[in-house]
Amino acid sequence: MTDTTLPSRDQMRDTVERYLAAISDGTPDQIADLYAPDATVEDPAGTAPHEGRDAIVDFYRPLSVLDRRTRLKDFRATGYTAAFRFEVDVLVPGRCITTAPIDVMTFDASGRITSMRAIWSSEDVHIQDTDQSKEAQ
Repeated sequence: MTDTTLPSRDQMRDTVERYLAAISDGTPDQIADLYAPDATVEDPAGTAPHEGRDAIVDFYRPLSVLDRRTRLKDFRATGYTAAFRFEVDVLVPGRCITTAPIDVMTFDASGRITSMRAIWSSEDVHIQDTDQSKEAQ
């Protein structure tokens, strides 16, 4: 028998906030812990999905070497689905690279992510020079 209990809006919001915190400064394993064991990640939407915990950890692994931060900009939820707009900054010497996706996630009854589709393209990536050498003078 399938569990038809829906997660609450608060459960979904809490998971999204923990997801963004983990994207900011967590490990790939901490991010994957938010997902159900058989979850899928499609980032960006339209690409081949990453299925299951090992594939999800591998997908997020490149983040672990980056200086990054996130900001939640908007959140909507209904049923077992949430959509949210956020920004993620990646700081590299002299530059801040900001990507502004909209993620659509589905959740199980306990609030774990069962699927994530990230909607973004190169048009949603902005690079700003931070010229740290001038700031040091």
